[in-house]
Amino acid sequence: MVVTNHPLASQAGTEMLLSGGNAVDAAIAALFTLTVVEPMMVGVLGGGLIHLRRADRADYASGQHLVIDALSTAPGAASPDMYRPVSDVLPDYQKAIGRRNEVGATAIAVPGALAGWCDALARFGNLPLADVLAPAIRFAERGFEVTPYLVDCISDCAEDLAGDPGLARHFLPGGQALAPGERLVQAEYAATLRQIARDGAAALYGGALGTALVDATAAQGGLIEAADLTGYAVITRDVIRSRYRGFEIIGPPPPSSAGVHIAQMLNILEGYDLGALGFGSAETVHLMAEALKIAFADRHVATADPAFVEVPVARLTDPAYATERRAAIDPKRARDWQPGLAPAESANTTHVTVADADGNVVAATQTINSVFGARVMISGTGMIANNYMFNFDPHPGEVLSIAPGKRVFTSQAPMMAARDGGIAYALGLPGGLRIFGSAMQALINLIDHGMTLQEAVEAPRIWTQGHVLEVERGISEEVVTALASRGHAVTRVPRVAGGMNAIAFNPDGSMTGAACWRADGTAIGIGGGLARPGVRFSAY
Repeated sequence: MVVTNHPLASQAGTEMLLSGGNAVDAAIAALFTLTVVEPMMVGVLGGGLIHLRRADRADYASGQHLVIDALSTAPGAASPDMYRPVSDVLPDYQKAIGRRNEVGATAIAVPGALAGWCDALARFGNLPLADVLAPAIRFAERGFEVTPYLVDCISDCAEDLAGDPGLARHFLPGGQALAPGERLVQAEYAATLRQIARDGAAALYGGALGTALVDATAAQGGLIEAADLTGYAVITRDVIRSRYRGFEIIGPPPPSSAGVHIAQMLNILEGYDLGALGFGSAETVHLMAEALKIAFADRHVATADPAFVEVPVARLTDPAYATERRAAIDPKRARDWQPGLAPAESANTTHVTVADADGNVVAATQTINSVFGARVMISGTGMIANNYMFNFDPHPGEVLSIAPGKRVFTSQAPMMAARDGGIAYALGLPGGLRIFGSAMQALINLIDHGMTLQEAVEAPRIWTQGHVLEVERGISEEVVTALASRGHAVTRVPRVAGGMNAIAFNPDGSMTGAACWRADGTAIGIGGGLARPGVRFSAY
């Protein structure tokens, strides 16, 4: 089963499985293809997390989990006071004057995606890099039909895209956004992918592509130097494990917020009968909103790159701590939350979920951060740069403040759930700060509300970090009124986070794949196989 946020990426992953590849080969092929067909979301100059369940061939039900951390880092020349913050309070707390941490070369962090993908493939894949890159090269050279979703993203960013010659040439030909159905050819990027197929990650980390990145950013006032690239290292991390209503919930550790804070929120919510309260009821939404606000209050002072900050993982994931926080929730009234711990020392991404016949499962979330990243295309390469520096706190002296070499913190949530020793679900989604709260809601939909996988990924979502409570249109007006009466500042939004994709592992050994309406998501399943040994064809 291959589920991604574009049909051609799902096709690429399926090609790998049908050619003798495993889940890792399929996931990496899908990610490279997404850099072509979903270029506004993901690129080789981005970063992300790969959650891998490695099958134990002696027992399909068992498996080892690990996370490949290929998140971006701050350049060596970065400093805590390199930006001037717009505000000290939400909603503009993260923004900098002149948008210097959002747009342009000063917003670009050291990329990790290409290093992570090549590392995963070399250690855990079956196929050579050139084979895995073949679909992406094909779609870049021959082109593909642009979807309305991509066109909407282009239109939303048109003013910034027009300021970069490469982006304008590709996505605003003649000054107008591409139209749905038009064919987009990316010849320069095809050549870049061919170079990667020949040289591997070294093409960027010490090679010609790295030189192009350094030169282009330096010309525009950026900070990335050759030493940042050659010094970049992928990190393999242990997962965070917690329990929820008989399921083991397995997610990524810091600097991701997901594993720790999904565990924290589920620990809090396990004290309520959400199933009896009902999906989308005012009572359920209120409790989830309070749990989200608690998690964000604690995250602000406690969760960051563990190489720079001592993250109190055990305390945050302790059911006893959840009991303390739960006791302060008023079931009838929203409240402002402060961190329950002393301080320790964006919104556009993509996700791929793949499972093979041997029990290997990959949930990978990758991004260039904002739509079209820093809105910079590296001349002559077709590569679009990230704006991962926006993920740091622009205020000096905070847990999430900038430091040279510090990994960005992230809300990415490539999650898996197990039951009775076997894997039950794998899921993830794009969506910046809204990711891990949305992943938690999908798990609650499956476990508490008994939804099908398709219902769980498509169900209306909510989100808050304490300023306003965002609700999708599927939440009824009656519930919105009841939430407002509890003190929530409710606002309706077209969507919370992006297109989730997921796989359910059924007791009979079959799998179910699901993708949702918030992206061009496509699930492709493979059944059947080779003839049994000894079978011969006979015409008689």
